[in-house]
Amino acid sequence: MSRVGKKPIAIPAGVTITVDAANVVKVKGPKGELTETIDRDILIEIKDGQLTVGRPTDQIRHRALHGLYRALISNMVVGVTDGFKKEMELVGVGFKAANTGNTLDLALGYSHNIIFEIPSELKVATVTEKGQNPKILLEGIDKQLIGQVAAKLRSLRKPEPYKGKGVKYAGEVLRRKAGKAAGK
Repeated sequence: MSRVGKKPIAIPAGVTITVDAANVVKVKGPKGELTETIDRDILIEIKDGQLTVGRPTDQIRHRALHGLYRALISNMVVGVTDGFKKEMELVGVGFKAANTGNTLDLALGYSHNIIFEIPSELKVATVTEKGQNPKILLEGIDKQLIGQVAAKLRSLRKPEPYKGKGVKYAGEVLRRKAGKAAGK
């Protein structure tokens, strides 16, 4: 049995979860509403303020989907109650970030600025303090979307291993390499 799949999901006050005949799970809470289509074989049961996810057999496919859908539904519940945040840093001389609404203007050392459109479901903020690296703050209720947008931003200029310049997640530890002087 999947350890993740077996754990019941506690439904907090103010959150409503509905499952229709087509196995579409809708989670509605104070911060918004999320929907996810669940595989038709996966069993979802709501009882006594808890949601449990089950599987019909021990086939490899069912075992794989069991924990996956339990984690997705759990992330939806956390998203509509608390939300998710992702913080990114721009490390490098002259690297800047500014936003107007959901449009992000990035100066990452290229010959041109990069204009990046953030999806409307997310909120973006930029922080530039003297003596510190510029920061980009992403906030929203959909964990997958935040992670995808953050990965796309990081891919615009990945941190390089020698000086660590680039776009990185806050708190990310980079493996550093010694320069050419170490070869002698």
